[in-house]
This record gives sequence, C-alpha cells and structure tokens, in this order.
Amino acid sequence: MNWKIKSFESLSKQELYQILQVRNEVFIVEQKTYYQDLDDKDFGAMHLFLEDEQHAILAYCRIMPKGVTYAECCIGRVLTKPTARQHGYGRVLFQKALDFIEQEWQENSVRISAQCYLQTFYASFGFVPIGTEYLEDDLPHIEMLKS
Repeated sequence: MNWKIKSFESLSKQELYQILQVRNEVFIVEQKTYYQDLDDKDFGAMHLFLEDEQHAILAYCRIMPKGVTYAECCIGRVLTKPTARQHGYGRVLFQKALDFIEQEWQENSVRISAQCYLQTFYASFGFVPIGTEYLEDDLPHIEMLKS
C-alpha cells in the first residue's frame, strides 16, 4: 500500500478518475445524496490518498489552504472506501492531513464541515463543534474547529 499526496496538476488521469469514482461511490451512491461534487475547489487542493497494490484508492481526502472554503485551512471529502473500512485507514488519513497542514503550510487552525455522526471521531483529533447543526446535501453537519 502506498500513501500519496499530490496537487491537482500532478495527479495522473487514472488517479483523478479513481478519486472522482470513489467520491461518487461514497458521497452520492452510498449516502444517497445528490449534489455537485465537482465544485472547482479540487484545482487548488492537495489530494491525499491511500492506494492498494492494484492502485485502487482505499482512503481519500482533499486539503485546502486557508481562504478557499474558510478563513482557516480545511480538510474535506474525507472517506474510506466501504470495502476498506475497519482497518484504521480513516484515522491515519486524517492525521496525515493534519500533519501536512502543520508541516508544509505551517498552519495550526483547521476548520471542517463534519457530518454530525462523526463528531466524536473528529473530537479525538482536537476539533470542537462551533455553531449549530445544519443540513448539507440533506445530511446533518456541524462546523468544527481545531486551533
């Protein structure tokens, strides 16, 4: 297995296709939501993912610099492929994203839009809820901040 972090420009066509495919699988098909996944934010994001030996993506997130989604850096589209769950990949993925923000961008503040059922997961990384719950793509979300 191989962890990769790449800018949009450095993704191969196959990597980009697989990223979009797994995002579609999890966020649209599995979660039964209908939304525009392609939102132009991918261009300025760093894409962090885990590939298996056959180059299938098992876990993925995108990391955005401050000023794109929020005043702070942001981690979004966090997922683990359904067939790869229960191996701890999501926890490793999220820690790698936080490490990248701190080490490469020298930033400590990170804001996320978390699905409410994952608040405990994100709290284990030091995130605290801010504001009130809201619906995003018909799913309950809450903003969380780590500073």
